[in-house]
Amino acid sequence: MPHPTRFKQLSLVLLLGSAWGLSEALLGLALQSCARLVSGSIMTAVALFFLAAGLAVTRRIETAGLLVVMAVLFKMFDAALLSLPVRSGAVANPIFAFATEALALVVLASAIPAWKNMAKGRIPLGGASGLASTAVFPLVGLVTGVPACLLPGTSLPLAWAFAPIAAGLAAATVPLGFWAGQKLSQQNLRPAILSPASILVSLALTALIRLA
Repeated sequence: MPHPTRFKQLSLVLLLGSAWGLSEALLGLALQSCARLVSGSIMTAVALFFLAAGLAVTRRIETAGLLVVMAVLFKMFDAALLSLPVRSGAVANPIFAFATEALALVVLASAIPAWKNMAKGRIPLGGASGLASTAVFPLVGLVTGVPACLLPGTSLPLAWAFAPIAAGLAAATVPLGFWAGQKLSQQNLRPAILSPASILVSLALTALIRLA
């Protein structure tokens, strides 16, 4: 099966970025009741799914940067709907997380190519990416000015407390992301229609979720 053209690749990446942005709004709503517990670990694993899918579509590490930009734009759109300032912890800290998740996956995939190129290797790639991104997340306060949340009654950052969950989930979502990206690349899609439609639909659904 020939690899998709650059135009189709870009369209598929825009589709994945839109889906990631929408998932942030959906998961944020669904996980409100446990927002101080495992929600960050779950959203880390979901983010790594979309990042892995993007890498599978283009086979280029720069794709992670484009996906992060899209996720950030969706987060800022969501923040505008909720009248939240960009520097609030609910906005700035997730944006920092997007960057650490992308950086962890790209660095590890580049440092150990066998993990990225072999199906079985994608399991440790996911687990290690989940651990690495959660390990550095408590540095968020130095960047955004809003410290990472702590496990209630302790001085332990939530990211560290639930790092094993993030690693375990990412060990499953990263291989699934590579598989989904490869399957998506093989579909006979219409990129010129797909990419703008996916962005508009995701933005509309995000607005519906927040304003309903």
